[in-house]
Amino acid sequence: MADLRILLIGNGGREHALAWKLSQSSRVEQIFAVPGNGGTASSPKVTNVASIKADDFASLVKFAQDNQISLVVPGPEQPLVDGVEGWFKKAGIPVFGPSQEAARLEGSKTYSKDFMKKYDIPTAAYENFSDYNKAIAYVDSISHDIVIKATGLAAGKGVILPQTKDEAKAALKQIMVDKEFGDAGSEVVIEELLIGDELSVLTFSDGYAMRSLPLAQDHKRIFDGDLGPNTGGMGCYAPTNIATKELTEQIDREILEPTFAGMRREQQPFRGVLFTGLMITSAGPKVLEYNVRFGDPETQTVLPLLSAETDLAEVMLACANGYLDNCNLTIENKFSATVVLASPGYPSSYPKGAEMSVQTPPEGCTIFHAGTTLDNNVLKTAGGRVIAINAVGDSLRAAVDAAYAALDAKVIDFEGAFYRKDIAHRAFRDTKQASMTYAQAGVDIQAGNDFVDKIKKAVASTKRAGADAEIGGFGGEVDLSKCGYPEAPIIVGAIDGVGTKLMIAQAMNKHDTVGIDLVAMNVNDLVVQGATPLMFLDYYGCSKLELSTAAAFVEGVATGCRQAGCALVGGETAEMPGMYQKDDYDAAGCAVGTVTNAGRLPRLDAMVEGDVLLGLGSAGVHSNGFSLVRRIVKSVGLSYSTPAPWDQSLSIGESLLTPTRIYVKSLISVFGQIKGLAHITGGGLLENVPRMLPERLAAEIEFGSWEIPPGLQAEAVAQTLSAAGEKVFTIGRLARRDQGEACLINNVDSWSSEAGLPVKRKADLAS
Repeated sequence: MADLRILLIGNGGREHALAWKLSQSSRVEQIFAVPGNGGTASSPKVTNVASIKADDFASLVKFAQDNQISLVVPGPEQPLVDGVEGWFKKAGIPVFGPSQEAARLEGSKTYSKDFMKKYDIPTAAYENFSDYNKAIAYVDSISHDIVIKATGLAAGKGVILPQTKDEAKAALKQIMVDKEFGDAGSEVVIEELLIGDELSVLTFSDGYAMRSLPLAQDHKRIFDGDLGPNTGGMGCYAPTNIATKELTEQIDREILEPTFAGMRREQQPFRGVLFTGLMITSAGPKVLEYNVRFGDPETQTVLPLLSAETDLAEVMLACANGYLDNCNLTIENKFSATVVLASPGYPSSYPKGAEMSVQTPPEGCTIFHAGTTLDNNVLKTAGGRVIAINAVGDSLRAAVDAAYAALDAKVIDFEGAFYRKDIAHRAFRDTKQASMTYAQAGVDIQAGNDFVDKIKKAVASTKRAGADAEIGGFGGEVDLSKCGYPEAPIIVGAIDGVGTKLMIAQAMNKHDTVGIDLVAMNVNDLVVQGATPLMFLDYYGCSKLELSTAAAFVEGVATGCRQAGCALVGGETAEMPGMYQKDDYDAAGCAVGTVTNAGRLPRLDAMVEGDVLLGLGSAGVHSNGFSLVRRIVKSVGLSYSTPAPWDQSLSIGESLLTPTRIYVKSLISVFGQIKGLAHITGGGLLENVPRMLPERLAAEIEFGSWEIPPGLQAEAVAQTLSAAGEKVFTIGRLARRDQGEACLINNVDSWSSEAGLPVKRKADLAS
């Protein structure tokens, strides 16, 4: 029996999607949308009410009483944070949404962060500040990347990701002093920047029971490849391919259940839908933020996955009245993708009032209006994010293709319409063989970076005269002139290993070249600091000493030392049965060199905009990344004895054992002519090039795209290096780092074809 009359507050794409699904309920008689949009205006059972403002709670209550409303559904967060639930509760009308006290989970980031800390819900480390000067002092005291959040509601704009400390301080002034976001900036949260895949989960709750919709992934950036400024959301897909049963259970166990239990302990049980933004980090899922309402465009993506038997109106009533555990909610075994169309210029200024053409979409597709309005029965644009198309399919590829096919067929058309062409690109990235990552090979780069951050305090406690005891550079330094040895040079040390390249040496029973690798990984770290390597020590650990293997290895170490011009002055050999298995062994080395204070690199003050970046070619795959290399070889079904596809004269194993190139002697010859050096193994271009740059400058790398102007110092340096046997490339130049990345890679398609390398776009490299 149709006996429900619903008051829906809001006018976005989320509200149109809610009206669309609610209207399918056999129990729903009528829906009033306040104020609604061009889509709700033509939806079944829906009437737009533009005469009442969404923040006029007294008028809303009177309208509800006059029209026998049986359920109120606030769409946006602001009415909930402002206490709309309490107004209708006093009138005896059920509301699908939390109380004003419970809505603080979104309304106050300070409250939500303190709540997570109190109930051991995993989230980023943070500090709260209401004092501007204390916030500035905190920024000066830390070394990790941060996110700055205005504690109150700021229309989705109160989250800033500064790239430098200067940008962080400017953001604090903007929020706390200039009050750009009004009272929302009276307090800020400064938290660590989390790295990983960002997901969203929408969870129904009646305060006790909970039922989640499929994990979704939003696309916030305006341009393809997740580039450009943040938006309210340019598209979404669900379920995500990383949403395994184990991950979903972990999110329930460690995040959602403690959240709802914590709210009960706070004597404000959460009723409605909780939107939890998650970052899937190397340490597991962590909460980015809570929202106390449906997300946009997540709602347009996950609601179409509800089965026809699931009555959304019944689910909402069950949440409001406390019987969700006795309510049917089933999900179709399908995939959903949503593409948002925006006005030209969005997210900056954009025009309104453009006439629109919207046709009936193909089967399996649904159109959801957001920033639209009906003006004398003519549909027009009325916002930044204007309209979206959703498609559901048996596979994610089918859903995405159907959505874009509908757009190609001009089912939606208006002047200047813009949309991203790569929705769900991360899901497809993960299925491509060429996109295999270090993480898939079992190597957690972020965990290593997190470890360095964690031990910095302990390391700093060892500071003494002549040594700053900071880590994170290419090597460690001690200035002997400050240690009681006047006129003495700076000692520079580096320590490293060969890594899992040793496993290929074992498979090939060829151990001489990995000794060269050990020396190279250390002395190349020294030379980028302007130091000349003087001596080397090695460590060799094994289960049982095999003389021929160990001798071949040490002979390789000696060869590497001769190439670097340093002396092999000592070492350690350790037999440890039980620590290593059978013929396994491990090796580490330490190189020590010196440099004068005047000769130290990088010379940050000397660097200027327009300085040329030169790249030196390698001898092959250097000694970082072999966990990934081995995984790739295995995944394509090759063996180390197979002829190398890139060099038929060598086997794959022989080619991979080509030793790391030692650049010492050629680089020493140009020390007086260069301003900085970076050793790019490990973190690659994106992480290591910025380590030699001042904060004011960034590296713009564009392989082979331009020549060095004649007469510049770079031309002489390139000629000297070429004469020393190095393969030299012009790869880019320095530019002002007003904002954005410290290292930006462009034109990689030409790089890939010219260098024969499977280099990907900068956005993929960053992932």
